[in-house]
Amino acid sequence: MAADQLSATFSALADPTRRAILSRLAHGEATVNELAAPFEVSLQAVSKHLKVLEQAGLISRGRTRQWRPCRLEARPLAVVADWVSEYRQFWETGFDRLDEHLRQIQAAAKENDE
Repeated sequence: MAADQLSATFSALADPTRRAILSRLAHGEATVNELAAPFEVSLQAVSKHLKVLEQAGLISRGRTRQWRPCRLEARPLAVVADWVSEYRQFWETGFDRLDEHLRQIQAAAKENDE
């Protein structure tokens, strides 16, 4: 199930418009019209993006009278963060090896200069 969530999240995040929508929602709830305002696409296109985000669990839609605010749901992003953190040790080990290699090069260059 987590792998399916991860795939759905990455698929939804693959589009820059959807990432921009999530960025906006990180600042608070917004209506579809408010979310559509900065984009030069139709309201229908924004609604399709919202549907993808909702199916991935990245947003939810409320209902307050006539107002249907969208809100960010961070849990799927936490799944992505957990997945990425598994590779952190790999990256950090590589960076540590690179640091050591650079120190060796600098030490050798310093010895040659003396």
